[in-house]
Amino acid sequence: MNKAWALLRLASPQLPIGGYSYSQGLEMAVDQGLVHDQGSARQWIADQLLLNLARFEAPLLLAHCQAAADADWPVLAELAGQHRASRETRELALESRQMGYSLRQLLEGLPELDEAARAFLASQPELGLAPAWALAARAWQISPQDALAAWLWGWLENQLAVLMKTLPLGQQAAQRLTSELLPLLEQAQHDASHKQPEHWGSAAFGLALASMAHERQYSRLFRS
Repeated sequence: MNKAWALLRLASPQLPIGGYSYSQGLEMAVDQGLVHDQGSARQWIADQLLLNLARFEAPLLLAHCQAAADADWPVLAELAGQHRASRETRELALESRQMGYSLRQLLEGLPELDEAARAFLASQPELGLAPAWALAARAWQISPQDALAAWLWGWLENQLAVLMKTLPLGQQAAQRLTSELLPLLEQAQHDASHKQPEHWGSAAFGLALASMAHERQYSRLFRS
């Protein structure tokens, strides 16, 4: 079977986990005028990629995927705990929990999921998105690096979808922005892949503040 099918399946916005419901603070950044045009949108996303995701989220997710691929269940459980503890706001915690729950429902019905992975799944009363993503990659025999690439692509695609709903940004402008951001996506994956655990970490204060403010935003389209 063509391995691209599994990768496209994992990265697809049709994956029934509700990723389209979340903006990860971007809606509030638009509301506050921090993001107001294509240039400021590019800067926000670039900073997120290189100063936040590449330094913490992405290497942590890659470690999840490697542990699942290696069937190292104690390490995967420890990483899942680290990921859960790292959610800085109520919104971000709920986002991970709700998307993880939805992906868990999918995993439990997949014939491709092996018994060892099912046993781990059963041992986890609450599963966040990162460990669930790693188990999906294992089920579909997607390498850890490719699973990380799919996650990064999905994140970028979702951010662009948010912009098209909150800014006067059309589809062609979004595609031009994609062309500008793809090298940074590649750099984020490279940086994450070479970062040792003792150097994981970021201080995304702007994101945390935007997320906290979004919890109390009067009118909003997205859940985070």
